[in-house]
Amino acid sequence: MLNKLKEAEARYLGMEEELADPAIFSRPERYAALMKDYKVLTPVIETYRRYCQTERAHEEAKLLLEETLDADMKELVTEEWKETRTRMEELLDELKILLLPRDPNDDKNVMVEIRSGAGGEEAALFAAVLYRMYSMYAEACGFKLSLMNVNETELGGFKEVTFMVEGDGVYSRFKFESGVHRVQRVPETEAQGRIQTSTATVAVLPEAEDIEVEINPTDIIMESCKSSGAGGQHINKTESAVRLTHKPTGIVIECQEERSQFKNRDKALKMLKTKLYDIKTTEQNEKIASDRKSQVGTGDRSERIRTYNYPQGRITDHRIGLTLYSLESFLNGNIGDMIDALITADTAEKLKATET
Repeated sequence: MLNKLKEAEARYLGMEEELADPAIFSRPERYAALMKDYKVLTPVIETYRRYCQTERAHEEAKLLLEETLDADMKELVTEEWKETRTRMEELLDELKILLLPRDPNDDKNVMVEIRSGAGGEEAALFAAVLYRMYSMYAEACGFKLSLMNVNETELGGFKEVTFMVEGDGVYSRFKFESGVHRVQRVPETEAQGRIQTSTATVAVLPEAEDIEVEINPTDIIMESCKSSGAGGQHINKTESAVRLTHKPTGIVIECQEERSQFKNRDKALKMLKTKLYDIKTTEQNEKIASDRKSQVGTGDRSERIRTYNYPQGRITDHRIGLTLYSLESFLNGNIGDMIDALITADTAEKLKATET
């Protein structure tokens, strides 16, 4: 591993030289690709250099111990030798994690779809709660959230809602949210005070880049229609909403959130590309042996991943067996601790796979 890291450092220095050359700016595609690789490699090289520095200090302490020292000096040098040895082990563990294969989608923006499931109107209301939760989390992280399409109910719930989240490393933070989210609470319409169980499904799709998905214009049927929904000043007045049908797959995309038909069309095309990219990557992932997949899981939308229990004020993630008793705060967007725990569990599974 250390020999590979030495080679990686040489490659890193080569990148720095190329990036320092003004000629690189005349090749924007090369510059973008180089910056992306440089950014990924930087934490690895920085940690490797700290390891090398610590290793040198450890060797120096070892040489000093071979000399004739007074009792006080020997105690100090022995302590330094022990501390540097422990630090070297810690840095090696950090390097093992940094060298794990990265998800190529981690730095991408995401398209998130939330749909109400079992439970009628209560499920639609819960879908709206999840949308609010993710909106607040995105804002706290400094991500940009833009609504793509929403189908509201009369009581303010969402039959479905689609939105884009943009920012640095968005997919790495959202990817574990795909699956069935279950809520247990007393509906406002329940006169007897009985707890009802409802569900909503969440799908998190990495945004497709133009070079990854090509769409033949003749494969698309575009229709314009009037916006629909529970209300709004511009609802049902102009034919600004857009519906795209992709003939080869039968995928239908609707977008109505912009007043401009052209803007809605552009958003709908972006949504279509993202869906087609998801189909492509899903097919690729299914070819991977099951024993090489992470145990945490990120893609099975039929999997029940989390329960939100209102009477007990708790959230339980069933994949890692973690329960938090902070439901109100969680629904207000403070979901970072849960996401960190999922990332840690996923990393542990990947490390275990490399050791077997």
